Amino acid sequence: MSTPSPAPPQPSATALFYRNIRWLRFVDRFGRKGQASVEYVGGLGQLVGEAIASMFSRPFYSYELLRQMDELGVKSVSITGLTAFVTGGVLALQTAYSLAAFGGKIFIGRVVSLSLVRELGPVLTALMVGGRVGSGITAELGSMTVTEQVDALRAMAVSPVRRLVVPRILATVLMMPILTTLADVLGILGGLLVAVADLGMTFQDYLSSIWQQLQISDIMSGLGKTFFFGLEIAAIGCYNGLTVQGGAASVGTATTRTVVIASICILVSDFFLTKLFLGI
Repeated sequence: MSTPSPAPPQPSATALFYRNIRWLRFVDRFGRKGQASVEYVGGLGQLVGEAIASMFSRPFYSYELLRQMDELGVKSVSITGLTAFVTGGVLALQTAYSLAAFGGKIFIGRVVSLSLVRELGPVLTALMVGGRVGSGITAELGSMTVTEQVDALRAMAVSPVRRLVVPRILATVLMMPILTTLADVLGILGGLLVAVADLGMTFQDYLSSIWQQLQISDIMSGLGKTFFFGLEIAAIGCYNGLTVQGGAASVGTATTRTVVIASICILVSDFFLTKLFLGI
């Protein structure tokens, strides 16, 4: 007659207590992260709402708007243009070598133009502008916040949103389509340079393939995204700068957070904007 196997040892009360403590700590940490995320989105939305409302009432700081358009837009032409130019050349090379067995040369102009105008041009421009402009806005406003310059504006009955946020949002939103257009043109020229100099295509063949394929709807869908990208970049940069607490180290942390959050928002919103424009 076989003896029954002994019952498995039950965990002690102390082990159960510490297991529950670890679970409660995880739930508490998750809840705090979720609460912080909700508060962040709510504060960001409130800032955007106040900025939009301030755009339609006086006073309007037109000189500050022009200065920000130069600082945030004109000075970003070099980095966005170079990025698009190199990307266009890489696209031409990849198209030629990947589709060589199928006569890929005739598709180089189409692939480069459509890829840049619809997706790569707006997204790469937004990412470059987000890295340069978003971090710059956060660093500038964050320095003003920790040195109590923003509080001084409030003491003088000057709205920080109207004085600091509105010109930066407007400047970024207005300059993003211009920067993207220049990037698209330079990217197509980069593909043209590679196609003619390295792949043996003619100037006429490259351009004719673009004119046959590229449509106004392709251009408008790409440019339409840039307004949303510009709003995201400027709003996130301004909000992180105005909510900095602490010293110079906090400003650096807020600047890094701006680049990360702006990049994620650009990539995620690009998916939904693409579905929206394709459905229109």
